[in-house]
Amino acid sequence: MKEVKIFSPATVANVACGFDVLGFCLDTIGDEMLIRQTDKKGVRITTIDGYELPYETESNVAGVSALAMYNDLKPNCGFEIEIYKKIKPGSGIGSSSASAAGSVYGMNVLLGNPLNKTQLTNYAMKGEALASQSEHADNLAPAIFGGFTLVKSTDPLQIIELPTPSELYATLIHPQIEIKTSESRAILPNDIPLKNAITQWANVGSLIHGLHTSDYNLIKEALNDVVIEPQRKQLIPHFDDVKSAAIEAKALGCNISGSGPSIFALSKGEDVAKAVEKAMRGVYSETDIAFETYVSKINTEGIKIL
Repeated sequence: MKEVKIFSPATVANVACGFDVLGFCLDTIGDEMLIRQTDKKGVRITTIDGYELPYETESNVAGVSALAMYNDLKPNCGFEIEIYKKIKPGSGIGSSSASAAGSVYGMNVLLGNPLNKTQLTNYAMKGEALASQSEHADNLAPAIFGGFTLVKSTDPLQIIELPTPSELYATLIHPQIEIKTSESRAILPNDIPLKNAITQWANVGSLIHGLHTSDYNLIKEALNDVVIEPQRKQLIPHFDDVKSAAIEAKALGCNISGSGPSIFALSKGEDVAKAVEKAMRGVYSETDIAFETYVSKINTEGIKIL
């Protein structure tokens, strides 16, 4: 095999209470990438379609992660990367992580899969750091592993795969405004009141138990963020209205996706997820802000070969 075409999925990070450690993978939204093995050594980005991104390998997240892997493995070949970008940069659903993960995943396939998923995530973190000024894996891990993941540690990197209840669906609304991850991190507090910290880690433990036991009521109770959301929601117009509408439409929970501006809701069953979508659309339809919505089953496979 000399080339491989892949679907590199969008992801939701933080999942309410799990800032920088929890994430899940989406099924209906993602980029397509084509990775080609060449005789000429080095890593080159030859095509970018959809959004304007840098072609310079060292300035593109897909290139940075690919170079980190390439320089370590030193293969007797080179690679060309084509990026068909469908996830808008700055959307809050893992645009940069889809690129960073996709390039190393495709190269690994063409080299005969010498690296495991944790090693691929480690290289992809180098590219993600270019976009957000910090190495974190809460989007990368679900993209590469699929389903729900917990990042137990980044040094050394340790990813825990979590089960996905069979009836769990995600609804997303993406207001067409841009929030840079680096900017949304800058407004976060350095100190957290002990009461809020206790609430937050109790919710994280409860959410993970709810996923393991398919306890939808417990998942509903746990999808509550008392640390990050109060700070970041000020960057997202009409956030409180969208959240109220989603909960009224029977969503289990509704929170900021990653650093925003996208907002996600989790629901039990596709019918409820579509009703939640209608409720979310109703809020932004009353504004002059353009938006897109999606309903997706949780993608338990992660990156897929097309």
